[in-house]
Amino acid sequence: MLLSEVMHLVQASRLALAETLLAAGPTADTLCDGWQTRHLAAHLVVRERSILAAGVVFKPLSKKLDAKVDELATAAQSPERYASLIRTFRSGPAKYSPFVIDKFDQAANLSEYFIHTEDVRRARAQWAPRVLDKEYTELLWQSLTRMSRVLFRKAPVGIILTRPDGQRHVAKKAPNAVSITGPVTELMLYGFGRIDQSLVLFEGGETALEIVKGFKPGF
Repeated sequence: MLLSEVMHLVQASRLALAETLLAAGPTADTLCDGWQTRHLAAHLVVRERSILAAGVVFKPLSKKLDAKVDELATAAQSPERYASLIRTFRSGPAKYSPFVIDKFDQAANLSEYFIHTEDVRRARAQWAPRVLDKEYTELLWQSLTRMSRVLFRKAPVGIILTRPDGQRHVAKKAPNAVSITGPVTELMLYGFGRIDQSLVLFEGGETALEIVKGFKPGF
């Protein structure tokens, strides 16, 4: 797939997330612990428009990062200010952000936008999985397999990710292994720790299955 085609999907994912956030309103619940939609929107803006975003990996800045997100979220409690925050996110990253580089944008944001869209959708009482384009799904699969060793590094058993079409990927090698089967989107959600909202099936030995119940993947 051409990079231009990939970036079209990344931009479409950004717009889908923006629309989902806007439709939910500023105080809707999300799957992100302790966050309403206004906090998630603030996180997305800070992530792409502030050097404080480095606090995600550079711990000395983490408190300032959290404070900035809280500041923007508090200011966005009204529908008008919230809509303005969404417009800022929709407009894209700042010129000095690494996300203006297409390959970095794709590598970091395709999965980010998908996960956070579902964080809003699946926090509702009623939801259904989205039907996504094949090209988008394949890019998510590439992203998941690329990150799988990190996401499943603490797994107490071996992990094999299995698609309904039979494609498999070994996320972690170990003597006792569990096969986790589901559509790419559901495997992605499970891998990012949304274990209670992902529609996946487990197959393996009784002991391994019991062990994996207490495991939560993710960064």
